[in-house]
Amino acid sequence: MKFSRSFTFAITIISLLFAGACSRSVTRVDPNTTIDLSGRWNDSDSKQVSKDMISDVMSRPWLPNFENANNKRPVVIVGGFINKSHEHIEAETFIKDIEREFINSGKVRVVENDQFREQIRAEQQSQQANASEETQKKIAQELGADFIMFGTINSTVDELGKEKVVNYKVNLELADLESTEKVWIGDKEIKKYIKN
Repeated sequence: MKFSRSFTFAITIISLLFAGACSRSVTRVDPNTTIDLSGRWNDSDSKQVSKDMISDVMSRPWLPNFENANNKRPVVIVGGFINKSHEHIEAETFIKDIEREFINSGKVRVVENDQFREQIRAEQQSQQANASEETQKKIAQELGADFIMFGTINSTVDELGKEKVVNYKVNLELADLESTEKVWIGDKEIKKYIKN
């Protein structure tokens, strides 16, 4: 009987300790607050890089040169980004940050990239058969892009013992779709020192 009570007491204590160790606390923070828990690429890095890149690309000669020669705003596709870094980086958030800044500047028009254009085209085809004639959207009325932006995300890692330095480098290029001329090249680096 004594053994049974001791065993039950021990199991109860272990259960309470385990439950306490597994408790979680969640605190809401300002989305603009930089919190870097792991040292890996995060939302703050994405925002910082896209902000700096947009600031750079919008201040370069390609934009006024195009506007002066064509008397209109350029149309840009923000195309693919190749992740060559050592970790998984979700490029979609980065792409959306750049598209948002282009559009909100009022100086650049943005069209959908190939992934979403196919969905739009499928909807247009569906409307030809299923929507009333007065609300159907016409086929072959897409806005042709003048430029395409694409790039790579690279990283290097230098590690010794409990210390690590990770360097991320984002390279972006803007090319004229007709001539394939590169009209802008930008890069941004983020370096992180991590000590465990």
